[in-house]
Amino acid sequence: MADTLFAALHALLTFDHLLYMFLGVAVGLVIGVIPGLGGIAGLSLLMPFLYGMDEISALAMLIGLVAVIPTSDTFSSVLMGIPGSSASQATVLDGFPLARQGQAARALSAAFISSMFGGIFGAVVLTGFVVVARPLILMFGSAELFMLALFGLSMVAVLAGRSLPKGLAACAVGLLIGLIGGAPATGEFRMTFGLDYLYDGIPLVIVGLGLFAIPEISDLLRRNAAISDQPALGKGWGAGFRDWYSNIWLSLRCSGMGCMIGAIPGLGGSVVDWIAYGHAVQTSKNPETFGTGDPRGVVAPESANNAMQGGALLPTMLFGIPGSGSMAVFLGGMVLLGIEPGPSMVQANLNVTYSVIWSLAVANIMGAGICLLLAVPISRLTQIRFPLLAPFMISLICFAAFQATRDIGDLLALLFVGVVGVLMKRFGWPRPALLIGFVLAPQAETYFYQALQFYDWGFLTRPGVIVIGLMALASVIFGLRNRVDDQGHVVSADADTPEHEGRWTSRAPQIVFAALMLGFLALGLTDALGQSFLALVFPASAAVVGIAMVLWLLPELVAGHRGHVAHFDSELDGELVGQPGHGRLWGGLGWIGGLVLVSALVGFYAAMIAFFLAFLRIRARAGWVQSVILTAAAAGFILGIAYMLNLNFPAGLLQAQLDLPWPFR
Repeated sequence: MADTLFAALHALLTFDHLLYMFLGVAVGLVIGVIPGLGGIAGLSLLMPFLYGMDEISALAMLIGLVAVIPTSDTFSSVLMGIPGSSASQATVLDGFPLARQGQAARALSAAFISSMFGGIFGAVVLTGFVVVARPLILMFGSAELFMLALFGLSMVAVLAGRSLPKGLAACAVGLLIGLIGGAPATGEFRMTFGLDYLYDGIPLVIVGLGLFAIPEISDLLRRNAAISDQPALGKGWGAGFRDWYSNIWLSLRCSGMGCMIGAIPGLGGSVVDWIAYGHAVQTSKNPETFGTGDPRGVVAPESANNAMQGGALLPTMLFGIPGSGSMAVFLGGMVLLGIEPGPSMVQANLNVTYSVIWSLAVANIMGAGICLLLAVPISRLTQIRFPLLAPFMISLICFAAFQATRDIGDLLALLFVGVVGVLMKRFGWPRPALLIGFVLAPQAETYFYQALQFYDWGFLTRPGVIVIGLMALASVIFGLRNRVDDQGHVVSADADTPEHEGRWTSRAPQIVFAALMLGFLALGLTDALGQSFLALVFPASAAVVGIAMVLWLLPELVAGHRGHVAHFDSELDGELVGQPGHGRLWGGLGWIGGLVLVSALVGFYAAMIAFFLAFLRIRARAGWVQSVILTAAAAGFILGIAYMLNLNFPAGLLQAQLDLPWPFR
């Protein structure tokens, strides 16, 4: 076996194979830097080039792309506060504050070395378990997978914020949103309200960008300044490495978590960074520094999300069961190359398996090195006045959003979720809690239904279920001791907020928003009660818990003193209060809404060009020459990506009446 392992390395380390790997890494870097695209779009882009390729070179190219995206997506998370992908959302909580303090170099250095370590750790785990993993993975039945989903939900105890009812209610709302569409047990459609777009549910990329990217862009536009007022990167490359080395055991533990979560088919990597972040908070002796620029908040999620790729390859190659969305596309690539996933991967095709393992390790090293080389030029973006960057970011986010179903409904859903995200941030409702509920809802319900069908309620007595249940209980207990709020700051369970001045009516916006959340939960409960038992039990349970939490919260908002822990309104208590020169809360959302609505009328591409010119001239106050040049550059860039992805832009109502050429159709 050792001979096969080193023979695979020798075959990989040829000029042709390394060149194709570099090509995959380069494409992955570009995809990772653009917020929201992710591995599925990148792998889909490479699929047409696989025909006729040598299988080792082709796999090296695919693995190069898969391995580097969790590394390169750190750029936008750290430098702009916008998650580069669903696996880098937790990095924002401490990486972005470090960048705004002029320590972007430190954050990026810690992130890249952690990513490289996690990726190599994943390759090592894949090497060691490629033979023995089959019986281990088969130990996890639907009952154990359901408990693992509950274990992921237990992270809400950490991410519940300063007000526990808000956190649990937000998680319940996320569960209900994640259950929109067909019920896995019966096929009944829930909470679709007669809208065709909702029959397949709301895509993850839209919820992630709406909750995190849209509020951050709106906030940065209010400041009318560059992202950072410090030098582009500052000092700290060595400090970032020392941060990782001093927390190497944390990095090791989180890498192990990443491998485990990646290896469980269907659990996915969308919450791996939050679980790692929650673990870092739970095990810290001084958790109060999280959310203010603590390097541990970068080391933990970045170690986990890269290691997750190694874990996800286990079920993909050994069973033909993709461990994540990108692994599903990778599986299709293997089939195109004539490689049959399954037990043969550790028998007749063992050399191919080890080539994949070596590719994963080498690509992580290559990707981390290239990211370090590109850090200086990319970081200069943070010194540009944000109104000049905003139209690019808004257009790219909208572009990434309609990759989901390629329908104008994607943009409308993005706008709606963005409004919810802005309001949640304003009133201190934890967005990570909602996201975790959304991501885990389909898996949790599916596994619950299967466990109930296979084992009846006796599944609760299975040894694996009991062990994982105890782990989840311990996570809740530790999490309640040190909860983190919407910005990642650790808060005490009884810590009051500063009392703001104002009349009682200043509470009204918070109360109205809580009432709207209650209304949505009540609507979800009403809808669930109209379904059969197997289709109603999960959404009804989530709705009941959420309603109970909001009913617990409302008296605190109405009758509690103004400094009560439940009270928070960034328009009264936030960091921009009292500072001159900042814009209005809804200014940025107004521009985004304008782009979406004009897109619905005349189509996205034409609307984007008009949006760019209008934004640069009116909002950024750029000259005509600069506005035209920037608009042309953006239009060409978006057009190039759309051409490579063979993408038709969402059409508007007027386009349906006209026979226009691509890209205006």
